Amino acid sequence: MTRFGKLAAARKDHMGRFIVTLAAVVLLATLTASTQAVQPNPQQAASAAAALPVDRAASGDAPDNPGSLATDLSPVLTHAALRKAVRKVADWQLARSEQQFNQQWTFAALYDGMLAASKATGDPRYHDAVVHMAQRFDWKLLNARFPHADDMALGQSYLDLYLETRDPVRMADTMAVLDQLVIRPDDSSKLLWWWCDALFMAPPVLARMSVATGDRRYLDYMDREWWQTSASLYDPPEHLYFRDSRYFTQKQENGQKIFWVRGNGWVMGAFAKVLEVMPSDYPSRGKYLAQYREMAARIASIQGKDGLWRSGLLDPGAYDLPEISGSAFFTYSFAWGINHGVLDRATYEPVVKRSWAGILKHVYADGRLGSIQPIDGQPGKFKPSASYVYGVGSFLLAGAEIDKMARK
Repeated sequence: MTRFGKLAAARKDHMGRFIVTLAAVVLLATLTASTQAVQPNPQQAASAAAALPVDRAASGDAPDNPGSLATDLSPVLTHAALRKAVRKVADWQLARSEQQFNQQWTFAALYDGMLAASKATGDPRYHDAVVHMAQRFDWKLLNARFPHADDMALGQSYLDLYLETRDPVRMADTMAVLDQLVIRPDDSSKLLWWWCDALFMAPPVLARMSVATGDRRYLDYMDREWWQTSASLYDPPEHLYFRDSRYFTQKQENGQKIFWVRGNGWVMGAFAKVLEVMPSDYPSRGKYLAQYREMAARIASIQGKDGLWRSGLLDPGAYDLPEISGSAFFTYSFAWGINHGVLDRATYEPVVKRSWAGILKHVYADGRLGSIQPIDGQPGKFKPSASYVYGVGSFLLAGAEIDKMARK
């Protein structure tokens, strides 16, 4: 081979190695990037690069043949009927997923729901399953991509369990992470909670830590960051949250703005979780209540005839199925507002009754809760059988809160 031939071959070999290396890097980035959302800018993408991939297989599935729908559940809001529905779904989910419990955001709402289900039914199995999970993970959070809110979501359950016993082990790691967070200066080029789901993931943890410690630094930090997110993502004319900045200019097929049901469901759930523990004299509490009521009124006004909401809130005709995780978070939040006297019962109880009746129509005979959109960051379509743990968590929270409402 001539010198030029050898040079060409060497260049070809070098290029081949470069392509293989580049492909490997792209694959690694794909596997490790946050799968809850497409990152809206390069800086945020870089912050997610260290994330563990979400265990999609553990979080749920959508079989072609899930069996028949349940015929033994009643939409009547009595303790017996509500307890039966909560127990049926909780039992199915516990048997199916307890061995796969993990520390990821997907399971965090399920654990919150399981704790609520124990209180509603009087059955300690759900509570104890969450305690066993926490013990297995040494009461630790994921922390590979600090300060990502998703990895703090598990702290809600840890702190609720801590408040039962005051055992410092139960909150030590969560406190260490939050102590890092509250001294972190804001980055003017990057919003900390740049997607609306984050308001469910981190703020309730900070609010609970403030209760657990008596230290308002946690609540004050949460308050500052919440309203920065609101200033960016809340649409005052529509009284709804954009999921993230990608949707400021995008439109649904009918020309309406894109507002994702589960994103707004996360926010409505967050209001209930935060206001539940926020002191009545906290200076900006009235501001939270005002936005919560605005959103509640808007969401109630677009409730579907089946009592539920579609994946894209302002273009329901574009989606064949209702979306249960977002609908259940709305239902939970409305019932919470009624129970705490911040929503008018005469106005919102009929909304809750219609939505709960609609949700029960998506429970299968074995306890599977269907019509839950898989992991995503925007409106989408899915199978009737689709069941995912965060949606079951919102169902259990809703059922437990409605049970309180029914007994008032």
